[in-house]
Amino acid sequence: MRKIFSPAAVCLALFLFTSCLGASMEIRIRPNGSGRIVLEYRVSRTLETMARFDGNERWPAIPVGRADFERTVARIPGLRLASFSTRNVSGDGGDGGDGDLVTRAVLDFAHPEALLGFLDATGSRAAFAPGGSAPMLRLVLLDPFPPIENRELLSLFREVSAGYEISVNVRTPRDILRVGLPELSGPARTERGGRNFSLAVDTGDIPAFTDGLYLDVFWQP
Repeated sequence: MRKIFSPAAVCLALFLFTSCLGASMEIRIRPNGSGRIVLEYRVSRTLETMARFDGNERWPAIPVGRADFERTVARIPGLRLASFSTRNVSGDGGDGGDGDLVTRAVLDFAHPEALLGFLDATGSRAAFAPGGSAPMLRLVLLDPFPPIENRELLSLFREVSAGYEISVNVRTPRDILRVGLPELSGPARTERGGRNFSLAVDTGDIPAFTDGLYLDVFWQP
């Protein structure tokens, strides 16, 4: 990417590659602080090939193979890979063909530190406080970023990202007390009921969230 001279070209390339990715994450938390993470990535063939280049440690990790998950599990105490599978999905949604690669991984965490180690080892994008008067989980999904003023670029991004979605579902050990979210000017979809909260954003709508996107889920102790 750094060899592309035009800043506009760099921006276009980043958005095009990001638009070829859909992801869902479900976090299930038990009363003792352990739980399960269910991840599903839908990756275009272009992005899947790019992620396997040597030296990709410089770029954000995109776990598309079993070895990626196994390396992650090996460095985080209390994290275990329970299952892993991949399948090809054709353009019409059926199996097979030359469409997207869908990867599903299930990971079990034994304690809050293992969950945080997987979500964000730096501690800046995730927080988990299972004790106290109001246990909570915080996730930062998008950092603030400058608005994209180029309408043609935005239109192209929405066009190539059609059909991809980023979603998060949190299942708490007890009923949810409240959920903290930023002022959502973008078209995020949320659903709350009992011990479940979910948030979903079409990949093509990500440029609308220039102020960033986070969620704080609090539940009964």
